Amino acid sequence: MVTWNNLDTLAAFSKLIQLKDCVNIARAMTGENGAARVKKYSAPMAAGLHFNYAAKQVNDDVLAVLAELAKETQAIDKYKELLNGAVINTGEKRLVLHQLARGQQCDAVVADGVDKREFYVSQQEKIAAFAKKVHAGEITNEAGEPYTTVVQIGIGGSDLGPRAIYLALENWARVHDTLKMEAKFISNVDPDDAAAVLQSVDIAHTLFIVVSKSGTTLETLTNETFVKNAIKNAGLEVSKHMLAVTSETSPLAKGADYMAAFFMDDYIGGRYSSSSAVGGAVLSLAFGPDVFAEILDGAAETDKLSLNENILENAALLDALIGVYERNVQGYLCTAVLPYSQALSRFPAHLQQLDMESNGKSVNRRGEPVHYATGPVIFGEPGTNGQHSFYQLLHQGTDITPLQFIGFKNSQIGTDIDIQGSTSQQKLCANVVAQIVAFACGKDDSDNNKKFEGCRPSSIIIGDQLTPAALGALLAHFENKVMFQGFIWNLNSFDQEGVQLGKILAKRVLAHETDGALKEYSDLLGI
Repeated sequence: MVTWNNLDTLAAFSKLIQLKDCVNIARAMTGENGAARVKKYSAPMAAGLHFNYAAKQVNDDVLAVLAELAKETQAIDKYKELLNGAVINTGEKRLVLHQLARGQQCDAVVADGVDKREFYVSQQEKIAAFAKKVHAGEITNEAGEPYTTVVQIGIGGSDLGPRAIYLALENWARVHDTLKMEAKFISNVDPDDAAAVLQSVDIAHTLFIVVSKSGTTLETLTNETFVKNAIKNAGLEVSKHMLAVTSETSPLAKGADYMAAFFMDDYIGGRYSSSSAVGGAVLSLAFGPDVFAEILDGAAETDKLSLNENILENAALLDALIGVYERNVQGYLCTAVLPYSQALSRFPAHLQQLDMESNGKSVNRRGEPVHYATGPVIFGEPGTNGQHSFYQLLHQGTDITPLQFIGFKNSQIGTDIDIQGSTSQQKLCANVVAQIVAFACGKDDSDNNKKFEGCRPSSIIIGDQLTPAALGALLAHFENKVMFQGFIWNLNSFDQEGVQLGKILAKRVLAHETDGALKEYSDLLGI
């Protein structure tokens, strides 16, 4: 049995605090010392990726205490309990099974009388069969014509993860002739979102997927009605254009308006649901089920590596531990995620929800206040765009922000030209290399306006190319990092009570049950 204790009660944490200022990154990363660190401080990841943490504020002494912290918190044992079907989500008294949707790393998990691995596989097979029939022209619209576009209607985890994955692989799929259907997404209840998407598609040749576990999500149902009206106004049959991804007990499960329904359950939270039918339906229709299977394979490989007791060979756990050191010892508030890949343009947005909704907690698993910092603020943009935006603050601002770079040796499309002795891809890679060293080492100058203090920590995940397997590995790496950090902070990373109050008050506003400031703000906006 594992034990759950607050971070500030742990012996390893007390030792870690004593190592706060033991590494000067500028000195450590200069000259041959830096070269040695880059070679030494690297951990293997799934799908040929590597996690390099040479520019982090760690050395062998810090790493040894981080290993003690991992052992004292029983991080791996808690992960095994999660995989074996323990009730890890204490707030909602639920199992946590998103890893099971992509592979079985431990024992069979039976819940509600159902083998959950078999359930997830059955839904994947159902989706795959449906997608293949659509692609083969066996399932068509009213006129017997093929569907060319798929639109996902959802919000939060039903949008951010699948959208980020689709955009990440859209160009790869074009090059490899696996782009079966164009995908678009409607998420915001702002009517301009749905209207803009509807204006950009040929409704007669579009499938719409309504994603809501409960079948009661206000924003999603509002957008569903918006879309249904557009379908009817086009003189088309709603049931020829609508699919549902929902729970088996929701109102959407057997609705007459849906051509087919694919199921999820309460054991996979929205921000972790890209591996489930939530991601599976739209991505299998867009790219084909074989590509979705490759994504799951990369994620499953990461899940397996995350069981390694040796933190130096467990990139997700190591990344998590270094993040705890930065948050709770170094006192850094934020973490910037900086992918040097335009394909990952929406990946930081997905990680914002994943991390901040999971570990943005001020009470522990027992509902008791904690007296230490927990989840960081996550933000980011792809390089090199970010360099011309917020890097000024990152380099010379008063606060230090740890950085997580992601880079690939090769582009996805492969179209490039040599300009002034180097290709565009080489220029992209040169920029990320330069930024790592610039942040770490800085630059002295007699003019303080041009002086860079350096000592700004960063890591980088490096791969050959952003493929489906590599993307799945990236997705699971950050999911598991967040999970491990929740274990170490003694949090429940799998509920999200913080999003509920606003929903309740919004319903009061719409019902005109308001007074005080709520009424005045409502009047200002003409509600």
